[in-house]
Parts: sequence; structure tokens; C-alpha cells
Amino acid sequence: MLTIGELASYAGVTVRAVRHYHAKGLLPEPERDHSGYRRYDPSAVVELIRIRTLAGAGVPLARVRELLHADPAEFATAVADIDQRLRAEIRQRQRHRERIARLAAGDSLALPTEIVEFLDHLRALGVDERVVEIERDGWIPLAAHSPERVPELMARKRAEIAHPQLVDFYLTLGEALDRTDNDEMLIELVDNMAAYLTQLADEQGADYVGGGFEPALVELLDALALDTAPSTRRLIELLRQRGWVGWTRLERVDPRQGDAETR
Repeated sequence: MLTIGELASYAGVTVRAVRHYHAKGLLPEPERDHSGYRRYDPSAVVELIRIRTLAGAGVPLARVRELLHADPAEFATAVADIDQRLRAEIRQRQRHRERIARLAAGDSLALPTEIVEFLDHLRALGVDERVVEIERDGWIPLAAHSPERVPELMARKRAEIAHPQLVDFYLTLGEALDRTDNDEMLIELVDNMAAYLTQLADEQGADYVGGGFEPALVELLDALALDTAPSTRRLIELLRQRGWVGWTRLERVDPRQGDAETR
């Protein structure tokens, strides 16, 4: 006959675990002997090992009792059900791991992979990180608000970034953010950008340049750009003087109207 400590040792568990299995009704608690101690027969070791094995395999304790007394067919069915549940839990935990990994991945926290790749492409081109941040901060609410439009908009972006004029704009914009109002580089940048927008509108149509976004979203994205880089406000004013208003949604206007409104 075995003491509770000996039973626990043979079964590879702690005394506390034995008492827990007693409390759950999984392992019968023997009567005390004349000395007041509980004594276990050898069969209790086998039963305890079965309980430990099932519990260690992820079987809920509420089902362990059922499996201990099941016939082979019932046991196989129950094990298959438990395996299916464990597989679902593993898939869920894997999704959690992916989300945790995204938390450490910067841009990918709130953005689809294709947008992250585009931002990385801008960095590879040597675009100033402040400009990349303006781009990123605009994509975050856009991707959340209209995820179905991301593939279409990213296809457009990939086509546009192949144009040397737009690459030059991105590359020069970072430097322009530090320039004074009448700096030659800033003026040249805006002239080139206005020419590029005009060419794009003539080739693709005004709606293509305008983006087709609802006004409230445009207002939000414009505000984000100004918060990230307040100096973009001067760029917007200079573009207006050259016949283009807006930032997220650019629209053609009469340049003379722009001059009048910015004076």
C-alpha cells in the first residue's frame, strides 16, 4: 500500500495534483487506515497515470472522467473531437502570434502587406522618412475605411511611381519640407508637380487625379498630412496658384482664382 507521496512520485505528479484530482472526483479517495493515513493500492498508480496523460494532452478535466470509463469506440470518437478542438485552438493561437508579430513590425500593424511593401519601396528609392510617414498615415484610415479599394489604389500607385516625374517629386519633397517659402527648390518642385498633374489629368482624366473619395475622408486625410508635416500647407498654397487645389483629392481650378484666394 502507498502513501499519497509515494503515489504521486510513481505517477510523476505532485501531491497537490493528486489532491486536485480527488477534489474533481477523478481519482477515488481511499479510506484512512488505523493510523489516520490514506493508503493507495497499486491500481491507483495506473489510474493516476491515465488521468495525468489525458490532462497533459489537453483534455479538459471535465471530460477526463468520461474517457476513463469509455469503451474503445467511444474513446476514439471523444479523442477525435478533442483533437479537432485543439487544432482550432492552435489555429487561433497562430493568428494571435501573427498579430503580436505585427505589433513589432511597425507599418504592418495597421496596414495590409501590399501597402507596407509600397512604403518600403519608397524607402528603397531614398525618399525622406517624413514623406513616407505622410504617405503611411494617410493609408491607415483609408485601408480601415475602404479596404475593398486598396487593391485598385495600390495598382494605381505602383503605376504612378514608375513615372520619373513622381519619383523626383517624392525625392525632392523631403528637402522641400525644410525650405523657406520662396526657396528656388520649393518653387521648382511645385512647378514640376503641377506639370505632372496636368499631364496625368490630360491622359487619365480629372477623376483619376481626384481619387473619388468622399469629402469627410478627404478632410481627415488632409488633416493627417498637415499634422505630420505642417510645411505641406505652403506646398498646397503654391499648387493652388498653379491651378490645383487639395492634397488627398486634387482638383483643377483656374490659376487666376488660386492667385486671388492666396493673396
